[in-house]
Amino acid sequence: MFKDTLVEGYSKMFSKDLSMEELKKFEVFKEELLYWNERINLTTITDDREIAIKHILDSLSPLQKKDCLRKGRVMDIGTGAGFPGIPLKIMMPALEITLMDSLKKRLTFLDGVIERLGLQDIRTLHGRAEDYGNDPEHRETYDYAVSRAVARMPVLLEYALPFVKVGGYFICQKGPGITEELETSNKALEILGGEISSIQEVELPFVERGHHVVTVKKTKKTPKKYPRQAGKPSKAPL
Repeated sequence: MFKDTLVEGYSKMFSKDLSMEELKKFEVFKEELLYWNERINLTTITDDREIAIKHILDSLSPLQKKDCLRKGRVMDIGTGAGFPGIPLKIMMPALEITLMDSLKKRLTFLDGVIERLGLQDIRTLHGRAEDYGNDPEHRETYDYAVSRAVARMPVLLEYALPFVKVGGYFICQKGPGITEELETSNKALEILGGEISSIQEVELPFVERGHHVVTVKKTKKTPKKYPRQAGKPSKAPL
């Protein structure tokens, strides 16, 4: 069920087929996810078909945007069980990806996945966006930041834009409530140095609910006072 759903769904989204090597990596990733999920609670989605749709295909939806996420440095904020970072890396090996999460157990799982799949130029980073966003090693050094359903848009912007270099992009996936979220994001965009580049409605195979990929371009440097200390962005959004 996982294999058939993934193959059919990918073909519908991209009008081409997964290679045997790509499909095998996704199957191994799914096996590892389910094995470790019994031990450290990585996801509530455990049905093979649902994993293929709601985790794998959903993670790949930004690739429908032409010339997006083909190469460059990527920060995956709040990666959780490796979404969208691991699927993006499988399909776009040229990407240099950092998987950041605040829970060390998840990253231990991901380190094992990376090793088993033989992925290169991908690493895990333990901590919070508010802390690493002020670290010179990471601040404004990434071509892209990505995130899936971590927080509402004004909060996400403060987590993400400090990582992105001027001229780079923050890409996030949102559901049907995106219009309302964007209406509350103007202040954060202005302060943090971003502007909405595109809002793309995506048809996720086998799913009826609305789905959008929002792309934010970094137009100017983020003021040094942002991100604020840990917990502040979520408690008092810009």
